[in-house]
Amino acid sequence: MPLPKIEDARALSDEELAQEIVSAKRELFKLRFKQGTRQEGQAKPHEFKHLRHRIAQLLTVERERELAKEKQASSTSETVEE
Repeated sequence: MPLPKIEDARALSDEELAQEIVSAKRELFKLRFKQGTRQEGQAKPHEFKHLRHRIAQLLTVERERELAKEKQASSTSETVEE
C-alpha cells in the first residue's frame, strides 16, 4: 500500500480538509487503542506510518492555505494604505 499523495490533499476544499484531519486523527486513535488493548485484528505497523504521514500532509496543506490568506490580506491592506 503506497503512501498517500499530497496532491490528493490539495484537491480538497477547506471544509473537506478539516473533516479529513479529524477523521485521520480519530482513526489513529482507534489504531493506538486497538494496539494498547491487544484486541483481535492487531493493527499493522505500516498503518500507523501511513496515518501519521496523511495527517502531516493535511496539516501542511491547511497551513499553506492560512499563510496564503495572510499574505493576500497583507498585500491588500498595503495597497489600501498607499
